[in-house]
Order: sequence, then C-alpha cells, then structure tokens
Amino acid sequence: MSDRSGSEPGTQPAKPRVLVLANQKGGVGKTTTAINLGTALAAIGEKVLIIDLDPQGNASTGLGIDRKSRSVSTYHVLAGEASLESAITETVVPRLFVAPSTLDLLGIELEIASERDRAHRLRAAIQALMTSEVSDPFTYVLIDCPPSLNLLTINALTAADAVLVPLQCEFFALEGLSQLLKTVEQVRSALNPQLTIHGVVLTMFDPRNNLSGQVVADVRQFMGSKVYETMIPRNVRVSEAPSHGKPVLLYDLKCAGSQAYLRLASEIIQRERALRAA
Repeated sequence: MSDRSGSEPGTQPAKPRVLVLANQKGGVGKTTTAINLGTALAAIGEKVLIIDLDPQGNASTGLGIDRKSRSVSTYHVLAGEASLESAITETVVPRLFVAPSTLDLLGIELEIASERDRAHRLRAAIQALMTSEVSDPFTYVLIDCPPSLNLLTINALTAADAVLVPLQCEFFALEGLSQLLKTVEQVRSALNPQLTIHGVVLTMFDPRNNLSGQVVADVRQFMGSKVYETMIPRNVRVSEAPSHGKPVLLYDLKCAGSQAYLRLASEIIQRERALRAA
C-alpha cells in the first residue's frame, strides 16, 4: 500500500475510504464482518475506524469496549452534542479504533427527524474528523448499521463511498438483497450520487448444505462480479469470539473463519487498487 499518512502543511488531508456494511435483515454477519474485516485491514497496515451505528452496540462489545466506558457515543455525535473525534476509543487491536454506540441511539430518529440536515449528520462528522486527523489519518472507515433501513442506515449510506453487503447463505437472501439495492438507488439519486456497491460477501456458508450452494449460485448469477470470491464459512470460533470481547483473528488466528476474513481483506484491498487505477 502507498503511504497515505501525513499531509504537507496547507494541503488537504487524505480522505479515508468509507465503507458501510448494510443489510436490513438481522443475523447475516454484518457486525462480525465489520469487526474482523477491520482487524484484518489493521493487520496489513491500514488505520481503521469502525463507527458503531447499531443501538445494540455489538460491534463495540465485540471489540472489548465496556458499556460503562462509553461516555461519548455515536448518539452524542448524531445529536450534535460531541465531535466524532471525541467518541473514538482505542481497541485491543493496534491501528483499529471504534466510535461506540449505546441504546440512546434508539431515540435519535425522533430527536432529529424535523432537522433539515438529518440525513447528513454522519457525513458532516466524518468530514470534521478528516480536518482534525491530519498527521496520521484513518485510511478506512467501516460503518456497522442496524438491521433496518431507518434514518441511521440512511445517514451511513449518505456518508459512504460504497456499500459492502453481508448476505447469509439462506433461503430468502435474494429477496432482502433486492430491497437493499432499491434503498441504495434511492439514496444515490437523492442524497449521495457517488455511492456504489463495493461488493457482496456471502456469510455462514456451509458446503455440506445443498441450499447454501444453490444460494451462492443464485447470488453470483444475480450480482455477477460484485460478489467477492471469498466466502465466510459457518464457524464455531467466529461465533465464540465476541463473547470474549475479541475479533476472531485474535481469538483463533488459524481457524477457518479468521483465514477467510484475511482473504476478504486482501480481496477488498485489490478492488480498491483497481478502483484507484481506473
């Protein structure tokens, strides 16, 4: 990777790539993918910020951030009470940081619904962070969304460069994907013309299950090259890791899930290089 840290005085700070992990279905591996992709990117030298926009706060918990220590959260950022910089917390992973969430986020939609900038709150917060983090800027920002297409998800899509869609290898996968693609199209036309689909990552793949194989074939036919080659297998170690407050790459580096997330990070970096070269 080229060195993107540091800026000459008077120059624009380096802009991080902002990827949002979105799917309105719950239990598809959004948070697990955010945590472990962030860890894998940090392990290969990127400086990564995970923004937890899910009121359940599972990304924060899965990175070992105790609920009592979340005095400044993404709720305060979206409510306009604090800067994103003040919410950022170090994790156990070097070069991986998180802006944690709390249950207060459940009420943010009602609080800001009548504000004109309600869909742009997160984008403004990230832009303010970019101007303050000049000496060692983040190179990737990953946004973990709630399992719904609400104002929190709209804020994430408005702030993002691209959408990464985790999709569970199960029966109604394509139905949910169609709904999400419609929302992405609406956000692109009304709020964020630059928004693209970065890719679809198939999660909880079980090669012994015929349905898994059929879902993979259907999604690849529907989305073509947008589907990453790497598939995340159904793996006990991946499921266990969050209860220990660790990404699976720290919990068990050699397990199949960890190795899959390292391959996914590598594939995403390769796509990023191709996009920059285009």
